[in-house]
Amino acid sequence: TYRNQGRWKEAEQLGVQVMETRKRVLGDEHPNTLISMNNLAFTLKEQGIYNEGIPLLEKCCRLRQQVLGPKHPDTISSFQALQAWRVSNISLKPS
Repeated sequence: TYRNQGRWKEAEQLGVQVMETRKRVLGDEHPNTLISMNNLAFTLKEQGIYNEGIPLLEKCCRLRQQVLGPKHPDTISSFQALQAWRVSNISLKPS
């Protein structure tokens, strides 16, 4: 995959296409759409685009909690990642 090859811009473009297609075909709250949303958020984060990646992961967390429930492994892992990103993003800001 592009992500495994470190081709982040291409991975981002493909991630946007996949997420938007799944939204259109499956709906915003379909579990496969949420997987795409989560993957795109990670791709943005790897590029240092926190101002887009964090809000996207926040949305993914909210939707996963509603659709899958708070105890689902995907919901839990998304919330854990979000917490870690917030902490690392705070430490990256100049004091």
